[in-house]
Amino acid sequence: MKKIVLSAVAILAFGFANAQDSSSYGFSQGNILLEGNLGFESTNDKNDDTKTSGFQFNPKVGYFLTDKFAVGVELGIGSAKTEFDGTDVEKESNFNAGVFGRYYFLDLGQRFKTYAEAGVGFGSTKEGLDDAEIKATGVRFNAGLGINYFISDSFAINFGLTNILAYRSDKVEDFEATSSFEANFNVFNNFFTEPNFGLTYKF
Repeated sequence: MKKIVLSAVAILAFGFANAQDSSSYGFSQGNILLEGNLGFESTNDKNDDTKTSGFQFNPKVGYFLTDKFAVGVELGIGSAKTEFDGTDVEKESNFNAGVFGRYYFLDLGQRFKTYAEAGVGFGSTKEGLDDAEIKATGVRFNAGLGINYFISDSFAINFGLTNILAYRSDKVEDFEATSSFEANFNVFNNFFTEPNFGLTYKF
């Protein structure tokens, strides 16, 4: 699926890169940014009659306090389930909400705008079926890098590249909380290993 997304993005970017216009790409003080990722997953293993399906939607809204710095809010909702022989054997749902700050610090040509972003948020998940359902809540902090590629004055493709710092703490009902911390100061080591793709609109 990732290869299909990468190919589609490459074709789209190539097509618009050859279009000549006099538009001014980038952001200005007072602009509002709308951004989001929408993903679907579906598998069907006929060898053991197992099916899995799921979706994830992550919208984000930001306001530019200056030409380069924006603050905003973000949400995340998703669900997934696994079926065996036509019967649900596992379900999962999640909800996340948070705030973020984004700073654009480097232009790579006219259309590519590079940014650093940090955010904090809260989330909850549910896993399992009926009486066996497990609920968990958690908080997280992350700071990373990304790039916007403008295909027009108002629309851009967003590439979320890698996290430099990441911390999260999760609490499952009736269990002690667990936490994790990751630091990746050598960002070029895994710069494109787990990219996220989305669309950005400014107005």
